[in-house]
Amino acid sequence: MTSDIILYYFPDLSQKQKEQFAMLDELYRFWNARINLISRKDIDMLYIHHILHSLAIAKFISFLPGEKVLDVGTGGGFPGIPLAIMFPETEFHLVDSIGKKIKVVQEITKGCGLTNVLASHARAEHIDEKFHFVVSRAVTRLSEFYPWVKGKFEKKSMNTLQNGILYLKGGDLDEEIKESGLKVELTPLSKFFKEDYFDNKFVVYIPQ
Repeated sequence: MTSDIILYYFPDLSQKQKEQFAMLDELYRFWNARINLISRKDIDMLYIHHILHSLAIAKFISFLPGEKVLDVGTGGGFPGIPLAIMFPETEFHLVDSIGKKIKVVQEITKGCGLTNVLASHARAEHIDEKFHFVVSRAVTRLSEFYPWVKGKFEKKSMNTLQNGILYLKGGDLDEEIKESGLKVELTPLSKFFKEDYFDNKFVVYIPQ
């Protein structure tokens, strides 16, 4: 699998963005051999299972220049790194509680020349900063996740979409949403991508 799948769904990329997405394969293979971020089997599906999945958020919203986005529990840099390539004038702060993962994120960020990413070894609740959006990829249940980030939002919205959380999650979410008591908007990823992998996966939007 190559970065062509990204071009198929996002045909208007600049030459620099095309090059950055193409670089990710080699960078992730190099670092994954040293620190296991992605299962050995899954690394061959990097572009669909990790990069395109992250970019579902870019089908749901276009981040604006000057907006600030927090990626909580970024792991190997998802969804933050693909989104930072897609929106080079938006500021991304990627956080994870596992230091070695953040070290890899910093190296991959440097390797593909991203200047709009800050990666920190930290827990989300200890970040003393305000953001327009919080993104994450199935870190935990919504009822556990929400307390980590509530109160971290800028009051003023810049986007057509109100500031809030954009959470990538799969499966039957009815019980989880009910348990959280949050006002939630679900968008199926099959609306954006035709691959079977995206069946029963969603962007969960929680406006603030």
